[in-house]
Amino acid sequence: MTVVVGVDIGGTKTAAGLVDRSGALLAVRTLPTPAARGPAAVVDTAVDLVRELAAGAGDVAAVGIGSAGVVDPRRGVIVSATDAITGWAGTDLRGEVSRRLGLPVAVDNDVHAHALGEQWRGAAAGHADVLLVAAGTGIGASVVIGGRVLRGAHSVAGHAGHVPAAAAAGLPCPCGGRGHVEAVASGPALLADYRGRAGAGAAHLADVARLAADGDRVAAAVLTRGAAALGSTIGGLMNVIDPEIVVVGGGVAACGALWWRALREGIRAEALPSLREVPVVPAALGGDAALLGAARMALEAAG
Repeated sequence: MTVVVGVDIGGTKTAAGLVDRSGALLAVRTLPTPAARGPAAVVDTAVDLVRELAAGAGDVAAVGIGSAGVVDPRRGVIVSATDAITGWAGTDLRGEVSRRLGLPVAVDNDVHAHALGEQWRGAAAGHADVLLVAAGTGIGASVVIGGRVLRGAHSVAGHAGHVPAAAAAGLPCPCGGRGHVEAVASGPALLADYRGRAGAGAAHLADVARLAADGDRVAAAVLTRGAAALGSTIGGLMNVIDPEIVVVGGGVAACGALWWRALREGIRAEALPSLREVPVVPAALGGDAALLGAARMALEAAG
């Protein structure tokens, strides 16, 4: 039986999963990401997890990695990254892991890995043309066309958070620009908006969601504004991409029915008439999506 290992490297944790050709997740191992210790320590952690899984599986054919940061999948190099992992930009991730393990290695951005996982075994299974949006600490996206990820000429395709949004006019974005949808629709933006309006009362975004569900008008207004702005962006992207299905995941998508209603209304307001009935659904696989997507990349690398 051919098995591969999919790896998901994030700023907080690194997970690895043993996967067969059918997409069955046979085993998962997780370790904290030693982000402050630099690239060598992060690569060591990923390699250790692969070796642990391989020890109980026999012959592993290849490794796929979904990583935080802008990734050049052709070279397997981290092009740019935030400071979530110290010194991560410039890391030859594919070269380092392949050298240590002696296996074929495929590398891509973690949101693209999520999209491939959902398209293979999750909410978008059976659909060739998919738009996945991940709303969490930032706003990311991935476009799958004909079953293949659209990466772009500079490996930055999918940065939906940096699309201009009227609701975010003048607001600073983490990228250094202003007026991008991430500045109004991401988890940190929603929490900051609530605190700015209410003065206190929420330590986490989940608190804002709970307050909104309990009838807090300020919390409801914050979630509605952010979701509607994100929905407007998604509707605009749909007009360009023409997907069969839209999958929305990430921590912000757990904000409840009020958020989802405003999101769908925002989409419907912007999407062309022929796209208004395109399904907009929650992601189904949670943290397993990136592992399965990375494993799918590994299977392609194995041949």
